[in-house]
Amino acid sequence: MKQALFIYAILLKLLLVSSAGNAQNKPAIKQKSKPNIIIIMADDMGFSDLGFMGSHINTPSIDKLAAKGIVYSQFYNTGRCCPSRASLMTGLYAHQTGMGWMTAANLGPEGYTGDLNKNCVTIAELLKLNNYATYMTGKWHLTSDSLMEETASKHSWPLQRGFDKHFGAVGGSYYRPDGLAYGNHIIDTPDDMYITNAVTDSTVSFMQQHFETQPSTPFFFYVAYYAPHRPLQALQKDIDPYYGKFMMGWDALRKEKLETLYKKGIANSAWKLSARDGRIPAWDQLSEEDKKIWDARMAIYAAQLSTMDRGIGEITATLKKYHQLDNTIIFFLSDNGGNKEMEANEQPIKIENIKTIQNENPAHSYHMEWASVSNTPFKMYKSQVYEGGIASPLIVQWPNGIAGKGLVLKQVSHIIDLMPTILQLSGTSYPKVFRDSSIDPIEGMSLVNSFNKSSDKQRALFFEHEANRAVIKGHWKLVADKAPNPPFISNWELYNLGTDRSETNNLAAQYPQKVKELSALWYQWAKTHLVLPLDGRGWFERVTK
Repeated sequence: MKQALFIYAILLKLLLVSSAGNAQNKPAIKQKSKPNIIIIMADDMGFSDLGFMGSHINTPSIDKLAAKGIVYSQFYNTGRCCPSRASLMTGLYAHQTGMGWMTAANLGPEGYTGDLNKNCVTIAELLKLNNYATYMTGKWHLTSDSLMEETASKHSWPLQRGFDKHFGAVGGSYYRPDGLAYGNHIIDTPDDMYITNAVTDSTVSFMQQHFETQPSTPFFFYVAYYAPHRPLQALQKDIDPYYGKFMMGWDALRKEKLETLYKKGIANSAWKLSARDGRIPAWDQLSEEDKKIWDARMAIYAAQLSTMDRGIGEITATLKKYHQLDNTIIFFLSDNGGNKEMEANEQPIKIENIKTIQNENPAHSYHMEWASVSNTPFKMYKSQVYEGGIASPLIVQWPNGIAGKGLVLKQVSHIIDLMPTILQLSGTSYPKVFRDSSIDPIEGMSLVNSFNKSSDKQRALFFEHEANRAVIKGHWKLVADKAPNPPFISNWELYNLGTDRSETNNLAAQYPQKVKELSALWYQWAKTHLVLPLDGRGWFERVTK
């Protein structure tokens, strides 16, 4: 079986070639009453990394989705990979699903088991009951790391949580990813495989096979790219065009990007640029050699994102070939903000080696220096719950259902909203009981009514990760970074996001009653959503405990 699956992985491109040849001669498929639904998720992409938002990274396919669809400019994730994926798939806060932290370890409390529990139901499970075909490619990351083995229980693998087909990996490397799987089997990695391209190839292959074999059946597709997550690894042909494009440096790039965000209506003109992180040197203080090394880091990161964008172009082109683009709603988002984390055991880069960074062992990352540019105009990074950690643009394109083109919506929305949105679009009900287990009531709110205009409806949104805490209600945000020692409780900060979404002016001392009100709201939520007790230990401590 393993040998056969290895061969299958190798043959993905051959499947594409044969299917693509037939596609040109296919008549238009009869339009379905239910739309096809695709969610495309980037991994560790910052708030303003996309080309149309002022980035120097070429993302024409994603930019086209935004130009022909709508952009939610105040959309939130959970600040970290596994929790965001859990909330995306279930419409619940991550702790309710057992994914309050990560799959790397079971921390003990019910909200931190690191494995998707039975008190939640996935989008795929429900759509499958409503006669949708369900597919997934890429990074699942909702199964305990201890169960990512051929002989382990597969109760929380994609096929057991509603998907008909899955091809993907947990991560670790773009060339030799950890836990590469097809269906319910761990498979070997072909020597010439680059995971971003493999995700695209398998997605297009699954889609074409679907159109050839069951053209009248609507489908749900979850495409979870690993890009542009660390480490810095890309194909040289994709990196070469970017050398030198970032030599103006992080200080100038952040200012330039904010001006673009102003012009696009994504940023409020009252917002200021958050201050440069005190740990980051001024670009002008660097030597010319160091500038070239930093430029090379960002060139690889840009290539990773561009490769994903090219794949998204292939996906939309396939829909167009089969006359299904108009009847397909596409969501694009990121699981968290730009990542400041370094790769393990990184070594200094020598100027003569800048064109081999992507192949070095140990591998490299782009560090907080470039993460701060990715998250412009916000401060802080992945895993924190300041705007830099939890803000992502949400792009939605649906030619048959969204009238506005290129609209920027100020609607405050959250990753928990995608489940109820998709259920409404597909005419699918949400259960109280599923497979003999009680299911928590859905927490998200459908966005369908906001597709053509922003809604004024207000609600509170809550955040917690590694004892980083926040609550947003109306234009107010209460937020706190974790304290270094138990019980990890630090002082709250208060911001008016309407005039200061960059969180530059802490108003906590000025409005103590608002702090008290929102703090009480957060603790009420934490007590009822499996958040407490807080655990702020670091990654290494948790995994090796």
